[in-house]
Amino acid sequence: MTLKPHNDYQRLLEIWPAVQEYQTLATKHGIDDVFQDNGGKLLQVLLLLGLKILPGREGNDAIDPSGREYELKSVNIELTHGFSTHHHMNPVIIAKYRKVPWVFAAYRNIALQSVYLLEPTDLEFYFNKWEEKWHAEGEKDINNPKIPVKYVMGCGKLVYGTEPDLSVKRKRTATNKRKPRTPADAGGFEPDEV
Repeated sequence: MTLKPHNDYQRLLEIWPAVQEYQTLATKHGIDDVFQDNGGKLLQVLLLLGLKILPGREGNDAIDPSGREYELKSVNIELTHGFSTHHHMNPVIIAKYRKVPWVFAAYRNIALQSVYLLEPTDLEFYFNKWEEKWHAEGEKDINNPKIPVKYVMGCGKLVYGTEPDLSVKRKRTATNKRKPRTPADAGGFEPDEV
């Protein structure tokens, strides 16, 4: 089998300098890879709101010029209608979350639709719910509980854009309808052939 570039590969090479320029801007603002961990979207929200990224993975996400820290969350409403939180939700993380306001950015694919601000008191319903669940389930960390976009829209302050239309049906694409595949499904070898 001979592999050869797709017809659109030349177009990718033509636009790549703009992507590299985007990464250069992101690097200036402490984002090492616009393609990882929503780096490109994070850069957009930071610049829009005049925030600075806080380095490291353990603390809050950003800080404003007055020194107030923020937790930042984004969602692509074409894929899901819930904001991810933390993969090991527990009382220590919840205590950290109770100290800062949260910025929620709703995207349709890569187009920013809206940004909402919620104070910790606006999220107390979820903080309490997660703490109760953690204790009820034998003090086991909760894996990434979600905050619904509708909740954010109803309880948050819209600081940018317009309310996203959640009635629009998600498009089914190759990237959002993934399912586990075996080599046999892909027309390859059977596991016992290795």
